[in-house]
Amino acid sequence: MIRIHCPFCGERDHSEFTYGGDASVQYPALDAPQAAWHEAVFLRENLRGMQIETWHHASACRMWLIVERDTMTHAIQSVRPAHPGMAAALESEQ
Repeated sequence: MIRIHCPFCGERDHSEFTYGGDASVQYPALDAPQAAWHEAVFLRENLRGMQIETWHHASACRMWLIVERDTMTHAIQSVRPAHPGMAAALESEQ
């Protein structure tokens, strides 16, 4: 079982979250050629080890998070808000 520490709600079971995908993918502009979109969406590496992912806390605060997780052990290295403004707000509270 994966436990994710939400910066807003505390530690929660992964069943409260939905997986959003690889956070390192840079999507092309909306008017980019179809081939560029095909590559960004479908042609990805299946990383072994540490990966940066997006997760949506769908069953609670509904925030998008950036999670650094080891794909072999599921150990979570870090969790932060996906929106830079939210990350800055959390840092200023400390």
